[in-house]
Amino acid sequence: MKTLKTNFKGLVIFESKNIFDNRGYFREVFIKKKYSNDLIFTVVSKSKKNVLRGFHMQVKKQQGKYVSVVKGKILDVCVDCRKNSKTFGKNYKIILSEKNSKSIYIPPGFIHGFLGLERENIVVYGCTSYRDKDSEIGVMWNDVDLKIKWPIKKPIISDKDKNNISFREFKKLKI
Repeated sequence: MKTLKTNFKGLVIFESKNIFDNRGYFREVFIKKKYSNDLIFTVVSKSKKNVLRGFHMQVKKQQGKYVSVVKGKILDVCVDCRKNSKTFGKNYKIILSEKNSKSIYIPPGFIHGFLGLERENIVVYGCTSYRDKDSEIGVMWNDVDLKIKWPIKKPIISDKDKNNISFREFKKLKI
């Protein structure tokens, strides 16, 4: 497994590979010695094509997330919301898929979302802290200030995400 740094402090890409045989394939998804944070909470989401989940984060009990796709393909997008960061307000996009075997570690302080690109997309997240419903916040996926070029104009989003705040409102929060 290779570890690749990005221009965002703490944001890391992990490249693995699928090892195929007549039964299917085997892939290393996570290796502790390649990663310095403790993952204590793991969740799975299943999304169909054109489902957009995000942008989400926890403001009080922030989470780092290790994201990997075990089936399908997603466009994974995160935005640096660490107010003292050189990359504050900038986004990072990457395709994660079953085929390319890439994973991403998103440090605490980023909002995160993804778009399902195939008929069925199964995403596994390892998190550095537990889910805290009272700490959750969402930012609009298509906020003009974020300048994210999504490959879709009308994604399928949850009712909850339809009520997310603007990035401008987010910046006013005392975090």
